[in-house]
Amino acid sequence: MKPLILGAAILGIVFAPVAAEAKGCIKGAIVGGIAGHMAGHGKVGVVAGCIIGHHEANKRDANRTDQKASPPAQDNHI
Repeated sequence: MKPLILGAAILGIVFAPVAAEAKGCIKGAIVGGIAGHMAGHGKVGVVAGCIIGHHEANKRDANRTDQKASPPAQDNHI
């Protein structure tokens, strides 16, 4: 039974869609873990730091995309 479960788990990992990106999560988790450790809640700090870091990375990417997508305004008045 264990080989069947292990095989199914490996196949699930291999064929799973890559939906989770770690952008900002690692850096946020490190900072949050240190801050949480100082406050006595290291694991909570890691999770919160990962969430906040990922959110901030997504905001930065959205801003970069918006800047690239919008062409500069042209003044056509002669």
